[in-house]
Amino acid sequence: MKICVHGAGAWGTAVAVNAAARHEVTLWARDAAQADAISKARENIRYLPGLALPASLVVRAGDIGQAHAGTDLVIVATPMAALREQLLALRGCTAPVAWLCKGVEPALDASPTSFGLLAHEIWAQVAPDLLAGVLSGPSFAQEVAEGRPTALVAASPHAAVRDALVDAFHGPALRVYANEDIVGVEVGGAVKNVLAIATGLCDGLALGLNARAALITRGLAEMTRFGLALGARAETFMGLSGLGDLVLTSTGDLSRNRKVGLLLAQGRTLAQAVDSLGHVAEGVYCARTVVQRARGLGIEMPIAEGVVALLDGRVSPQDAVAALTGRDPVPESVPSGATASPRQSS
Repeated sequence: MKICVHGAGAWGTAVAVNAAARHEVTLWARDAAQADAISKARENIRYLPGLALPASLVVRAGDIGQAHAGTDLVIVATPMAALREQLLALRGCTAPVAWLCKGVEPALDASPTSFGLLAHEIWAQVAPDLLAGVLSGPSFAQEVAEGRPTALVAASPHAAVRDALVDAFHGPALRVYANEDIVGVEVGGAVKNVLAIATGLCDGLALGLNARAALITRGLAEMTRFGLALGARAETFMGLSGLGDLVLTSTGDLSRNRKVGLLLAQGRTLAQAVDSLGHVAEGVYCARTVVQRARGLGIEMPIAEGVVALLDGRVSPQDAVAALTGRDPVPESVPSGATASPRQSS
């Protein structure tokens, strides 16, 4: 199989390294200087230092519109903010296309009725003829690149895309499960980043393991309510891209979004926290859009609301926690399918 990976960040490099053991893989960088540096060093020093690239992995740069010629699978490994441009450039591609980004695009204008889109909605808007989908699930790029055991989800309404992703990446250390519910998989991948900021805040304030467990559990309820309102299936949120990714991102030391919460709890400003990462923390960029869209759908997401207030500087870390713990008591419930009420609260 010939695979083209667009984006030479941590994730793009990791999946390219993983697939290169069994397939013919080309990693496309955003500029010629970056591609040349990676190719000569046989290492992505900026994003995955210390990891030697396999000799078979080809690193190039150039026109994305031409990069997919003759390939069997195209992987878009850019941040969410670049996905629209990538899909526009790939219009006319006949090979299956899958993106790795997890988030929500910012609203395109400041109108009160405008809201950001999930990746599959961008796809439907700008390149609906593409055979496309998403590869998601609980995974850190470093561990995938190192060949550590990982399980992912290949989600698409098209069987050809799901099959291509399984054929490309399923192997001894990486299991790939197919799923038709692209809405649920993408909601899980996006919202868990926001919730991980809250969990990092909880840990940074040393509130304890009980508080962390409560936050993750009630965060899962928020995620599920939001997803059901957008047409997702409830069972998806009990799987890898829901509960699995939420637990990993909320508790793992490699989580950039959790790190943001930890740094804010230490008194860092948002700018200082983000600058210290060296990578994109998608939760910072999509939190506001998630909350804005949830409000439009009549969905209560108090944890996500608290994260936005914190990121906007409207509350201190201590006040954000106090606002959640001071909420009126409600019956515990985790939404399940059509019986779920959008007004159920965390």
